[in-house]
Amino acid sequence: MTSRPPNTDFSASSSSELLTIVTQFASDLGTMTDLPTIGNRIIQELCRAGATTHGALFVLDREHECYRRANMVGSDAPTYIPPTLAVSHPLPQHLLATNRIMAQADSAADLQDTDFGANARKAMESMQASRIVPHLNKNRLIAFTVLGAAVPLTTEQALNKAMLAALAQTATNALDTIVLYEDLHRSHTLMKRTDRLKSLETIAGGFAHEIRNPLTSIKTFIQLAPERKDDPQFIQEFSKVVLDDVYRIERLIQEILDYARYMEPKLTDEDFNDIVASCLYFIDVKADSRGIKIEKELAADLPRVMLDRQQIKQVLLNLLLNAIDSMAGAGGRLRVQTRTVVKPGGKVWAHIEIEDTGEGIQEANLEHIFDPFFTTKHESGEHEGTGLGLTIVHQIIQEHHGEIRVKSTVGIGTTFFVSLPALPA
Repeated sequence: MTSRPPNTDFSASSSSELLTIVTQFASDLGTMTDLPTIGNRIIQELCRAGATTHGALFVLDREHECYRRANMVGSDAPTYIPPTLAVSHPLPQHLLATNRIMAQADSAADLQDTDFGANARKAMESMQASRIVPHLNKNRLIAFTVLGAAVPLTTEQALNKAMLAALAQTATNALDTIVLYEDLHRSHTLMKRTDRLKSLETIAGGFAHEIRNPLTSIKTFIQLAPERKDDPQFIQEFSKVVLDDVYRIERLIQEILDYARYMEPKLTDEDFNDIVASCLYFIDVKADSRGIKIEKELAADLPRVMLDRQQIKQVLLNLLLNAIDSMAGAGGRLRVQTRTVVKPGGKVWAHIEIEDTGEGIQEANLEHIFDPFFTTKHESGEHEGTGLGLTIVHQIIQEHHGEIRVKSTVGIGTTFFVSLPALPA
């Protein structure tokens, strides 16, 4: 950032020096990523170019339909300049219509371009402003800068006016970029909130559907038990069915609670391979008992990742156990591979592939595989899938800003691909 003193007289600068100032200003703004910092840099520079001791930058607040005073220079600024101006106020309306710098020296004729000119001049005078600079892009007034009373300059300021216009346009470009970025971030947050509400709606409906059958069997048992209490075969067989249904309802409730209690991930610097190896250790006995061979290939140079260790272990165990279940009774091979992936733009990811030789998933089912209560496990009883495991897996990977996808062929097997953004080397 420039270290130029605040009272630099631009009129005393040469054309090449002014060009350097504009270039430095553009360079500074290009390195800034938040509105308060950019706004402060803009108001400081425009106040210098306007040779004024006080000023303020107003930025459009679309949610409240007003322009909000975002940054100020000078102790007098709060006295003269209000904190907000409505979008419908004559001043921004005049600036929007003319897209021209208002100056104290403008003639009455200059203000007759719009119906708002006279009232805009009154607002300008009440703020003791010498100039008001619009920041307008694509027919949208995204901000404007109020410059206070100008100090006398040593020479005429034709060059200064051009300088102010150049700085104003540079500031407009930077403000437009940051406003677009904040709009995008706001939209992303809204989409996540909408997705979550939608999934909760789906879960509520799914839960009601899923517990209906087990509740029916329990109700039937209770109704028949008094008259068939002396039938040991009925009591023994139906008791087992009822107990399995109770377990199923318990698991449904637990998984819904897990989803509802979902916490923001607590990220720590982790060795991804270490977590993968830990999960493989847990499933090793179960895989061996089913005659499933585990093949692992963990890249030695895998980059470290910021992640929530417990949540990612939950993801990996879910995928690994699903893979084992898909090969139930048939032996098979479970291949786990990690590697580094460099995506377009040079971004580095830690990547894992979990491949099984199970029965595979129908192509029509693949697009629903992460939907709540969608399951391809249709065993009866305690081991029937609830259809929430992969929904939670998907949610966790999204919260880690990662990616998950699946590829499957019926009769050949299924592969899950998970990528997580790596820490810079």
